[in-house]
Amino acid sequence: MSSTQSRYAKAHESLGGPGDARPTALQIVQDENRVNDLTDKVIMITGCSSGLGIETAKALFHTGATLYLTARDLGKAKTALGVLVDSPRVHLLHLDLNSLASVRVCAEECKSKESTLNILIENAGVMACPEGRTADGFETQFGTNHLAHFLLFYLLKPQLLSSSTFSFQSRVVVVASSAHRVSSVHFDNITLEGEYEPWKAYGQSKTANVWTANEIERRYGSQGLHAFSLHPGAIATELLRHVSDEQKSYWKSPEQGAATSVWGAVARELEGAGGISLDNCQIALPADPTKRYGPGYAT
Repeated sequence: MSSTQSRYAKAHESLGGPGDARPTALQIVQDENRVNDLTDKVIMITGCSSGLGIETAKALFHTGATLYLTARDLGKAKTALGVLVDSPRVHLLHLDLNSLASVRVCAEECKSKESTLNILIENAGVMACPEGRTADGFETQFGTNHLAHFLLFYLLKPQLLSSSTFSFQSRVVVVASSAHRVSSVHFDNITLEGEYEPWKAYGQSKTANVWTANEIERRYGSQGLHAFSLHPGAIATELLRHVSDEQKSYWKSPEQGAATSVWGAVARELEGAGGISLDNCQIALPADPTKRYGPGYAT
């Protein structure tokens, strides 16, 4: 068993590929009775120019919350978001996670526009890319996926803490991956100089994501600021045409892939909780240590 039982457990037992019975992000909003329920809340989502970021934003728009959506390419984001950007509740912010200076500018712009922040969804990232360095000299995946998001949280932490209320405590939702089980953090060679492997670097960055969420909970949970890490699942892309029907059954549509992020952001059963891993819109349990891949989190 890879997760605690929830209303979505059965839907994840019989897999039929993208568009099967597994919930979409919008279904989560509806099931949680959150449609127009968060009109006094503010949400920031990173990586809103494609994929899961777009679907996360589209679903959470229905909550009535004010959305701050970040992207490196604002033109691409506007095209992908469509009519959503015409709403006075939607604000686009430039954010290049390859640059810590850009992170600081984005955070300051957000704070200048809004004193409230209830939910931060750290969604953006890169995966298994060739070896490279960020503008600040860090290994690309560690710098982009972890360090930039950590700094963003740190800069916005005062708003998250001050916005927390008894009825709705602030949340940080970190999109990690089951690939965190591929590699821990190599503190003796964090840039993986001379031993770089794309998936090792990705796994290292995702382990750091998981640790960040857990540490946020340890430090600030008692102050009403909680954090979750999650595995969104395998998301269907054009590459799907090259895999077998059996393999396709595990994949989700982007709308389904964003569901766990949205569940982490708005699920009522998670109110006041944190420091836990989420998978398939459920609380994940420890992974089978004899298997490198599969559901669950490393212990």
